[in-house]
Amino acid sequence: MPCRILHETPLRLRLRPGGLDLARVEAGALASRIEAVPGVDGVRVNARAGCVVVEHDGRRGTRERVLRTLAGLRAADLPPPDGTEAAEASPGPLVFTGAAALASLLLPPPLRLALTLASIAPTLARGARVLARRGVKVEVLDALSIGLAAARQDYFTACATQFLLELSEYIEASTRRRSDALIRRLLRPNPDTAMVERDGEVITLAFALLVEGDRVHVQAGEMIPVDGRVLAGGATVNQSSVTGESLPIPKEADDPVLSGTVVEEGRLVILAERVGEATTTARISRFIQEALNRRGDIQRVAEDLADRRVWISLGSGALVFALTRDTRRLASMFLVDYSCALKLGAAVAVKSALYQSARRGILLKGGPALEALAGIDTVVFDKTGTLTHGRLVVTDVLVFDPESWPRERFLATIASVAEHSTHPVAAAVVGLARAEGMHHIGHEEVDFVIGHGLTTRVEAGTLHIGSRHYLVDHERVAFAQYTPLLDGYEAEGKTVLHVALDGRPLGVIALRDRRRAEAAETLAALRRLGVRRLVMVTGDRRESAHHIADGLGLDEIICEADPEQKAAVLQELKQHGHKVAYVGDGVNDGPALMTAHLGIAMPRASDIARATADMVLLEDRLEALVEAMGVARATMATIRRNFAAAVGVNTAIMGGASLGVLPPVLSSLLHNGTTIALLADAMAGDGQRAPGTLPRITKEPIA
Repeated sequence: MPCRILHETPLRLRLRPGGLDLARVEAGALASRIEAVPGVDGVRVNARAGCVVVEHDGRRGTRERVLRTLAGLRAADLPPPDGTEAAEASPGPLVFTGAAALASLLLPPPLRLALTLASIAPTLARGARVLARRGVKVEVLDALSIGLAAARQDYFTACATQFLLELSEYIEASTRRRSDALIRRLLRPNPDTAMVERDGEVITLAFALLVEGDRVHVQAGEMIPVDGRVLAGGATVNQSSVTGESLPIPKEADDPVLSGTVVEEGRLVILAERVGEATTTARISRFIQEALNRRGDIQRVAEDLADRRVWISLGSGALVFALTRDTRRLASMFLVDYSCALKLGAAVAVKSALYQSARRGILLKGGPALEALAGIDTVVFDKTGTLTHGRLVVTDVLVFDPESWPRERFLATIASVAEHSTHPVAAAVVGLARAEGMHHIGHEEVDFVIGHGLTTRVEAGTLHIGSRHYLVDHERVAFAQYTPLLDGYEAEGKTVLHVALDGRPLGVIALRDRRRAEAAETLAALRRLGVRRLVMVTGDRRESAHHIADGLGLDEIICEADPEQKAAVLQELKQHGHKVAYVGDGVNDGPALMTAHLGIAMPRASDIARATADMVLLEDRLEALVEAMGVARATMATIRRNFAAAVGVNTAIMGGASLGVLPPVLSSLLHNGTTIALLADAMAGDGQRAPGTLPRITKEPIA
């Protein structure tokens, strides 16, 4: 059923869904569906008014997609309300209580009483319900304070205090909803259906029916439903919801694509490699949902202290009243509580930090991970895929008999055999041969010698390809005359692929993993943020490890370490009082990731590493570590600063109220003003650049 447009400006739509009862669906889920439309900047669902407000980029195509999306939704497509969402920030009660406060100065006494009771009735009723169900909480103090003012016939104080409470609640609700909306933008829903090619025909299938190997067709304006690789077509893809990249990325044949990203122009045919719960979008959503359920120690301390302070307010007020019999002082003291500023301030600051980090491609598993990251003083790095790109590149191709075996023939032959292997060394050789446009060389069936190399027959004879250990010790090929040259390669940290033909040395190919261009600057920035110790631990050879580590300023380099030894290194650092983070990406990094105070997984990490880690980088940027630590430390500093301010300011207000210096209205104004200021400060973090962040470094393409 079509939507009804209630109001429209060039960048904003107020809509009433034709066939959707907003009271029967979860507002956040509905907002997520509409926010997934390309060009939509924000969505607000007002179930009471029965309307949806959509802010967008002003393009006609965006407007039409919004109308089509909302018109196509039904209650069955969305989950019902779960009762946990922040209340709608409606200005109606705020306007009414403000008008009542002004009118209480002008109306005759009978009308002032009636208007005051109408204004404060919601607070009195809420206080009674909370007292009956949960005991003495801040709502009970509010009701007592306003009730005392009304009983004393101080109608202006009662109405003005009610207005200030409504103002505080309005801003708190708006802050909560903004915080939830920030997080919700990261939880993009999957599309309902996808266009899939089956048996030569393109059909529409439910998202849940997609399988690995499907050929998925995606048009302009549609969300990519799978992780995969482009088979055909060309398009620009908006990846901002997943990687944070602000500009659309061109995609063509053989390029990888991620679920949850949107095709802006063009069309693609994609080979599905991960579907359903295995896709990037699903993993990110699950990661964030789990993170939001994990509360850190500082949040728990804030909540416990806030609950105890309710009794302090109640007890102090009772003591002052017993000594002075002054209900005005009692009302002033009951208006001061620590609950909102302490509880909500910490929660909002953590949510803002999680969102800010996720926008930068950094996923943190909730408050505990954020707190741990802020306190790290030692960072231990794996080498491969962390300080390096994790992809070998060919540096040298040396043929011992170039007249009989020219370089092109040698490389093409080795690549033709190596393409049957999935080993990183083989992939690098094949990649170089393809880049140079070399043709396939015929050969017989390839035999794999696990852990050593390959052997096959070519036209010229029997070819052996592999490590020096394999060819020298197993196949008895004499490379002795080339030992100085080969030792030189290994001293430079290179991996050497040995090749022999009919038992005689034919040539070698040297390869090396490249250190990240941003590695040195990242480690220096970590030092500036207060990290005192930087360590590299790797299972690689000493020569290779020291070549990569040269110039990085590491405090310690540990080589040829197995997974258990890596974990033991971390355990020893912890025993010496260090707060340790470990950065890795492989299956063998699992024990170390679990042992560290904070495990950090790189983007290409194995599923085990991702599951074990407390923090996952979505983008292949090592400098994201600095950004994450800057966000964490700034957030914890904000929480501690606001914590001290809330306790200090509210204690001072309570002191003034107990001495009779602050009347109820001024006490409420100061208390609620403090709460509002602290919430604004907690939310401000999502728009600020974290201290210690680095500009993005332009990296060379990986061969």
